[in-house]
Amino acid sequence: MNDILPDQTPDWQYLERVFRELMQSYGYQEIRMPIVENTALFKRSIGEVTDIVEKEMYTFEDRNGDSLTLRPEGTACCVRAAMQHGMLHNQTQRLWYTGPMFRHERPQKGRYRQFHQFGVETFGFTGPDIDAELILMSNRLWQLLGMSDDVVLELNSLGSAEARSQYRDVLVEYFTAHQDELDEDSQRRLHTNPLRILDSKNPAMQTLNDNAPQLMDHLDDESRQDFTALCNLLDASGVKYKINPRLVRGLDYYSKTVFEWVTDKLGAQGTVCAGGRFDGLVQQLGGKPTPAMGFALGIERLIELIEVPQQVKAQRRPHVYLVLAGEQAQSKGLPLAESWRNEVSGLRLQVNCGAGSLKSQMKKADKSEAEMAFIIGDDELEKNALSIKFLREKKDQQQVAFDKVIPYLQKIVSST
Repeated sequence: MNDILPDQTPDWQYLERVFRELMQSYGYQEIRMPIVENTALFKRSIGEVTDIVEKEMYTFEDRNGDSLTLRPEGTACCVRAAMQHGMLHNQTQRLWYTGPMFRHERPQKGRYRQFHQFGVETFGFTGPDIDAELILMSNRLWQLLGMSDDVVLELNSLGSAEARSQYRDVLVEYFTAHQDELDEDSQRRLHTNPLRILDSKNPAMQTLNDNAPQLMDHLDDESRQDFTALCNLLDASGVKYKINPRLVRGLDYYSKTVFEWVTDKLGAQGTVCAGGRFDGLVQQLGGKPTPAMGFALGIERLIELIEVPQQVKAQRRPHVYLVLAGEQAQSKGLPLAESWRNEVSGLRLQVNCGAGSLKSQMKKADKSEAEMAFIIGDDELEKNALSIKFLREKKDQQQVAFDKVIPYLQKIVSST
């Protein structure tokens, strides 16, 4: 788990703002769920024979003896909340959320045990058009962040539960015939979750997986038609993609469309955004059958990839640092600063606190990265004006009368 320090938080704020504005532009609404849920929610939704449930969840008993878990992902939490608050019956929902998730994994570049995600979930939409909308939305996000060239879209279809069950039998038969070539994880998954074997990152398993029967050859007609329609919509929208028959996703609740945006810029952890349909999850958790589709993306991984625009970086710095030399100036400084903030919208003004000599205050002004220092001392108070020292430009020091300061500040703010 890691801290996000003050020099990093502006990048996070920028990314959060871009994502929030993107969601608003597509008509999606924010939902906020608790960080802690009943453990049974994740065992029922994610599947007990998954790495997350078997190895990675932070689970504990509270003082009542109830088993609770820090959420390892957001989809199950969102479904639980939507069901609990009656948001699904005869309704459609377009929802998004952001926040920390927790998994006890081996840390790698861009992956921590407390990590943060943006998530999008939709409910009540049956056709492939919502699949296309979510993929187009994520594609637009890459454009907004200037990273379209760094990611590649991979697509697959897992088919219906019935088609997947039949394919599962074929897959078990194939892997059983090659059982001596399976690694330990795959041996364990063979009769519990054989599709996950295809998701193996073990290089020694790649040839065996490459020769395995393909799910695409066992799709039901509806899934095949939906997948074709999705590909046509993406083609018409100019979105490039690669069909990856080995893409199965790690969670049990996915069906039909699954997709990932992957990159080669982050080493082993190449997935930036992933999602798919989970039409059976609401019913699995006790609700009525409800079509659903969503995706999630890791904020830490995006932070590694994006280049924050210079104008955004400039907004981290104060316009002005107010230096107050002497007791009289110190008594007038804070009220003056408040009056300027009242009058000048968008002003970034940092006031020196804790007194100090003029020299030490000017060092603090320079360290703040402000564009200029406003200096008020005894001489300035006598003249009813303040001195301006430019910290980032070679300009002579100026004086501005107190009654001219507000127009001066308005001009500074409007030019940045």
